[in-house]
Amino acid sequence: MKKIGLLLVAFASAIAGYAAPARFITALEAGKAQHVVIFGTSLSKSGAWVPQLKEQLDTRFPGLVTLTNGAKGGQNSQWGRTNVDANVIAHKPDVVFIEFAINDAVTRFNLSLNEVRANVDFILDRIATALPQCEIILQVMNPAVGKAEGDPSHRRNQDAYQQIYRDAAKQRGLLLIDHSIAWNALLRSEGEAGFKRFIPDGVHPRAEGYAKFVVPEITRAIGLESTR
Repeated sequence: MKKIGLLLVAFASAIAGYAAPARFITALEAGKAQHVVIFGTSLSKSGAWVPQLKEQLDTRFPGLVTLTNGAKGGQNSQWGRTNVDANVIAHKPDVVFIEFAINDAVTRFNLSLNEVRANVDFILDRIATALPQCEIILQVMNPAVGKAEGDPSHRRNQDAYQQIYRDAAKQRGLLLIDHSIAWNALLRSEGEAGFKRFIPDGVHPRAEGYAKFVVPEITRAIGLESTR
């Protein structure tokens, strides 16, 4: 009886943790071509997760996925607000992945939490208005470590800036992929030295880091794993 009880608990947990695939994945399953746009910082513009994800999509859905990378290194949500029309809406995507939190927290940009909230709301409202059928996926990327105050890359109060994206996703019913959970767990278990095995400069993961910690979480969250 105890074994049966444990199996029932495991089954209930699996059901509770189940989430339907992202809409664009469902469309791909139905044979409909999809245009994916990436919008964010250098973590998206030059981050290996983008080609790694594209490769997985192409393997599963050959010939159906177009990807446009509208991200730009060194930018934040203020830039995103100014460029959402040209870098997202003009491409008329079926889905857009958005991340800016890591640079919103950069001290030298001096963006307040209220300014970032306003920027995020503007970006999301603009996409929803111009492209009501576009699926929006928000991401919280890795924390930045090892950048002391006074360093051009110093980040302040990172969790508070990340929380803006978590809150926006919850309020609007959007999919949020929170990579900070795995990265913070690595920091706790292995310290900064272990973290920097995958993120040598403290900010930008190596391809191995994206492959190990980021892409598996994306494929799980969007339901790509369940389609195999």
